[in-house]
Amino acid sequence: MNIKLEQYKIFNEAASTLSFSLAARNLFISQSAVSQAIHTLEKELNTQLFIRQSKGVLLTKEGKLLAQKISAALALITSAENQIVNQHELTKGELTIGAGDTLSENYIMPYLVKFNKLYPQVIIKMVNRTSLEIIELLKTGQIEIGFINMPLHDDTIIIQECLQVHDIFVSKQEENKVYSLQDISHAPLVLLERSSNSRHFVDNHFANNGVLLTPTIELGSHDLLLEAAKNNLGKACVIKEFSLDALQKKLIFEVPLSTPIPKRSIGYAHLKRKTLTPATLRFIELIET
Repeated sequence: MNIKLEQYKIFNEAASTLSFSLAARNLFISQSAVSQAIHTLEKELNTQLFIRQSKGVLLTKEGKLLAQKISAALALITSAENQIVNQHELTKGELTIGAGDTLSENYIMPYLVKFNKLYPQVIIKMVNRTSLEIIELLKTGQIEIGFINMPLHDDTIIIQECLQVHDIFVSKQEENKVYSLQDISHAPLVLLERSSNSRHFVDNHFANNGVLLTPTIELGSHDLLLEAAKNNLGKACVIKEFSLDALQKKLIFEVPLSTPIPKRSIGYAHLKRKTLTPATLRFIELIET
């Protein structure tokens, strides 16, 4: 049996209109092409599908059965085609992201604005968590992509670097003195809370140089660190790339270190064995361009 999909589409139109001429007009083909397609279909199925009359056609019992099934099948095909087109054009869907407050505000938000302009029909959902919590959200399927402080190792996760940042100390007053790590450890310090991955990175840098950091104030967000420095509550450890506005306006000043803290990486993460949705893939494309 060698029946082509196009023949079934012609049959479906003829069965719907009960007219070969109307079917031809609707399909933008000749009436003889409709007649030929129906004749070939009847020959392949070895059964009569239409009763030809002087005014139009009628379906036989077999024709009615086939029409019912073909109509449902073509509807499924059309639905699948529409879904593929929608995914390609992103006329619907969902983008689920996990990230910390600092990254969300200073790095991810501009990409979300651009993504929303390109794909306004896609629903965006973002949750703010620590890097370790984001990994768990990925594993439980609550988010599809997460932004984390590197390094972080997990065999079930793919992590791709997307940004490098530099942790620096800032204060309200400009200072010409270059601080050793030991010197600055004795100053009043304002640091992120100990549970954050970025705090671990800074602590480890000092520990590797034989210095223990003991802050006088611990805060839960990067914005609060900046505000603490502006209000002269101590020397705050902030991300330079996310503090440029305050630095350029001279609301705060970078404290020179004899042994600067190395740059660290921010990455986006997703499950290894999960096919990413078109929305997530498009968002990643924006980040990487």
